[in-house]
Amino acid sequence: MEDVQIKLSALWVMLMLTYLLGDVMRIFAGDFEPGKISGMDASQAMWVLIAAIMLVPIMMVGLTLILPFPAVRWVCIVVSILVALFNLVGLPYNGVYDNFLIVVSLILNALIVWYAWTWAT
Repeated sequence: MEDVQIKLSALWVMLMLTYLLGDVMRIFAGDFEPGKISGMDASQAMWVLIAAIMLVPIMMVGLTLILPFPAVRWVCIVVSILVALFNLVGLPYNGVYDNFLIVVSLILNALIVWYAWTWAT
């Protein structure tokens, strides 16, 4: 197994935990109303969509270690860019902590793209 694969997998873990930290902090800060998203009642379809979005970095942890080169390289680049764009659409967020964590996540996305892009076998 390549060192780059391990680094990429670790970066996906860091990204996933950064997102989860933001969710936990949102609950404790009171910036969250159960059953609602942006003040609207959330449907089951919305919760499934959110679950699918949150599964992306979780699945990338394993796929980074399983997929062969060069597929893993391009999957990491494309998915990381898409996830970063998804987060940029929501800026600015309500809490300063949320904006800070999004900046951290964007840095992690940039590192994922950089490691995957410069990966030479």
